[in-house]
Amino acid sequence: MKKPPAGKKGARFADLIARADEILSGPGAKDAKLSAICSLLRKQVAHYDWVGFYLMDSTGKELLLGPFDGEPTEHVRIPVGRGICGQAAASRSTFVVQDVSKESNYLSCSLSVKSEIVVPVLHGRKVTGELDIDSHSKSAFTPEDREFLEEICRMVSSRGLV
Repeated sequence: MKKPPAGKKGARFADLIARADEILSGPGAKDAKLSAICSLLRKQVAHYDWVGFYLMDSTGKELLLGPFDGEPTEHVRIPVGRGICGQAAASRSTFVVQDVSKESNYLSCSLSVKSEIVVPVLHGRKVTGELDIDSHSKSAFTPEDREFLEEICRMVSSRGLV
């Protein structure tokens, strides 16, 4: 996030980038750092109701639930290509779904979820994991959210945490 977006949201995200950098640069195990990032995002951004990392398995065919903050989910293994998470992994691109009820390939974690953003963590062109965020509000994610979360994923990747 070279230049934060203008306005209150941009300043807030710039502060969170700095706080995430402190977490990722500090001491601790990989899972503890990822868990701390999930907690930071969920607690500091009101419309982030569930925040979690999925990690690519060794075969590259399945995503495994890693650290998360929010209600438990039954989706602990997601095949690449299935659901929003699987589609993001297959395409190596960010998926933003502003109304999950309109998605035919959506894997429902909760009836409360109305929108979702999934950002792949890339090492080169290889997907090593992804950051998944659910919101209980429709149309919750803006271009600023996308840019912010893509920067978080770049930071996680550059430190080899996923």
